[in-house]
Amino acid sequence: MNEIVVDGAPLPFVEGQTVAAALVAAGRVAWRTTRVHRRPRGVFCGIGVCFDCLVTIDGAGGQRACLVPARPGMTVTTGEDGDD
Repeated sequence: MNEIVVDGAPLPFVEGQTVAAALVAAGRVAWRTTRVHRRPRGVFCGIGVCFDCLVTIDGAGGQRACLVPARPGMTVTTGEDGDD
């Protein structure tokens, strides 16, 4: 099975899954919080319209996890602060 690295830990994914789909399949429904009220955010629309699922991928911040296909060895960092 393929794996990405999320916050330093391996996370399996199925070919064709986005980063958000891999996170949700692993039971992670929220992976960041809003700046002001610290509200949990994860995948909401799933089609790239909103920005609730932001992550850092291979050092590039502000990536929408629902749009980025998971690739073996990809490094994902969660927990970015977003707008409230």
